[in-house]
Amino acid sequence: MTQTHTLHCAFVTGATGLLGNNLVRELRARGILVKALVRSLAKGEQQFAGLDGVELVRGDMADVAAFAPAMVGCDVVFHTAAYFRDNYKGGSHWPELQRINVDGTRALIEQAYLAGVRRLVQTSSIAVLNGEPGRPIDETCLRAPADADDYYRSKILADEAVLAFLARHADMHASLVLPGWMWGPADIGPTSSGQFVTDVVLGKLPGLVPGSFSVVDARDVALAQIAAARQGRSGERYLAAGRHMTMGELVPLLGRLAAVKTPTRRLPLPLLYALAGAQELYARISGKPVLLSLATVRLMVREAGRSHFEHAKSERELGLGFRPLEQTIADTLAWYRGHGWLPQPAATNKAGAA
Repeated sequence: MTQTHTLHCAFVTGATGLLGNNLVRELRARGILVKALVRSLAKGEQQFAGLDGVELVRGDMADVAAFAPAMVGCDVVFHTAAYFRDNYKGGSHWPELQRINVDGTRALIEQAYLAGVRRLVQTSSIAVLNGEPGRPIDETCLRAPADADDYYRSKILADEAVLAFLARHADMHASLVLPGWMWGPADIGPTSSGQFVTDVVLGKLPGLVPGSFSVVDARDVALAQIAAARQGRSGERYLAAGRHMTMGELVPLLGRLAAVKTPTRRLPLPLLYALAGAQELYARISGKPVLLSLATVRLMVREAGRSHFEHAKSERELGLGFRPLEQTIADTLAWYRGHGWLPQPAATNKAGAA
């Protein structure tokens, strides 16, 4: 029988992010006190207004030692923070990826241990896995660092840092949860999914792009992480990748639920590369994130068909399940509309005017 670990207080890095803030809410719904690491207290107060049992801790993964004392007294550290915005801006971001994702993760588990914490859940990624297009991929299909772009390599090396620490400290427990492309409400970043939702609804998507994805609700990933903390085995990877979708399936579904027209023509690869190059130039000039970068196009081409994931292990050991994707998209749209990021549907506007 699997032993269940009781949690009273949890420390969450990246607490205002899409996964982090949904994890904080799921922890509080179970009566678990939370210390939430935020880079901005104002953003943390905005995100968690009215939610009791949450202590905001100001800090940055670039300087783990500075906030490490706040981990004292916690039963578990959930590490959801990561640097991932390289795909929004183009160019090379390896120094930052290494400093935050790799060195920061290594420092976090070391400092957590020194603070007396003996349990950690590492947010890994399906990026650390690889397989043949169209074939099921499970936790054993590890990607070689040489076959990875900079972000993927940073996640591989971060996981290796966690596993290396476990090899040296038999009394430390850590599980790794591997999410797919996360969607969901309260994505104030926004992440790539939130940017994608707003761009599609606002008519900024020029056409359908190639590629397939594994789409998952961030709330389901949060539940997987809590289960991993309570009953996951140390040193084990657990997939929480979600549902396989092609862009040709995802865009029309989003359009139907948002009640907007979406493009039907497929964009040829040469045009995609040209658009990505132009958007990267715009990003460098304006400093604003873009929907399509050269790294994103290369990723879509390389990973096409490699998004069929096998969840048997997570279902068996963590009780993992996924809510319908339609519910995830509807909740995401409702949150953005409720916070003024997107206009209300035309029918709602007419009803209100009447």
